[in-house]
Amino acid sequence: MKKNKFLHKHQKTLAPLVSLVLIILVTASITPGFLSIQMVDGHLFGSLLDILHRATPTALVALGMAVVIGTRGIDLSVGAVIAISGAVTAVLTVNTDFPVWLVILCALGTGVLCGVWNGVLVSVFNIQPIVATLILMVAGRGIAQMITEGQIVTFHSDVLDAIGNGYFLAFPIRVWIAIGMIVLTLVVMRKTALGLFIEAVGANVRASRLVGIEARLLVLSAYVFSGFCAAMSGIILAADIRGADANNAGLWLELDAILAVVLAGASLAGGRIYLLLTIIGVLIIQTLTTAILTSGLPAQYNLVVKATIILAVLLIQSPKTRQWLSGFFQKKQISVKGNTKP
Repeated sequence: MKKNKFLHKHQKTLAPLVSLVLIILVTASITPGFLSIQMVDGHLFGSLLDILHRATPTALVALGMAVVIGTRGIDLSVGAVIAISGAVTAVLTVNTDFPVWLVILCALGTGVLCGVWNGVLVSVFNIQPIVATLILMVAGRGIAQMITEGQIVTFHSDVLDAIGNGYFLAFPIRVWIAIGMIVLTLVVMRKTALGLFIEAVGANVRASRLVGIEARLLVLSAYVFSGFCAAMSGIILAADIRGADANNAGLWLELDAILAVVLAGASLAGGRIYLLLTIIGVLIIQTLTTAILTSGLPAQYNLVVKATIILAVLLIQSPKTRQWLSGFFQKKQISVKGNTKP
């Protein structure tokens, strides 16, 4: 009885964890040495470390996306914000004498401004989030191309190189950055009233206003946070390739971020934020990507697999699907009881 209660209580947590473990085991069975980790020159190397390394930009974007979805919103512009912040990072590094900290601050500032733009459209002008963020999604890459003048701008900076590919205590620095952001977000969302207020706004805007919660400011702050996280991701991706590619930087990353939040069990209808489960969702996506690539299948299959998973999860979360499943199991229970002899 206690075991059943434990499983029922932690079912939402166990499902993503079990999925991640199964994907890792299946991938390990078809890829020799997938689970091996080696220490070379004080740095850890291996496929599992590579998954963490490559998942960092998606994890940062997914953090912001989880908060936005918690307000019953969506942010389709994160990929464009990544391109813009990467372009700002590259152009300022090449064409100015700004210190690196100021370049990073300017790049983060562009992400915050993009978040303010989205937040104002949604919270002040009451434009539907998918439409409001679609505007910047379309225009953002054009803005990034204007910043780079349509060129792939390459740069060299020891600090940015360290952010993109450096190591600290045997782990990539970018992983430590992601861990710091995850911990900070968890503290703010779970140890302060802010997280509760944001979830309240996502669950019921009118009710939250009646109890004195400033819904517009909270929605605006959620989009600002999403823009900030996307800008951090853009800096890391630009530092990784030592350049800015306005056409391809962050391309389709909004799909990965939304998928990670949905895999965490959050409903697109808002009201709940699952940060740690969102990170597990990110690891599932990156492990799937690695599994597809190592299996020899073309890279184009990534998008098909991700879209299929999103569709399956959304269908499962659909109220009609839940009603059908509930009715199906009730009929089964009635049938079993009817066939049971006293």
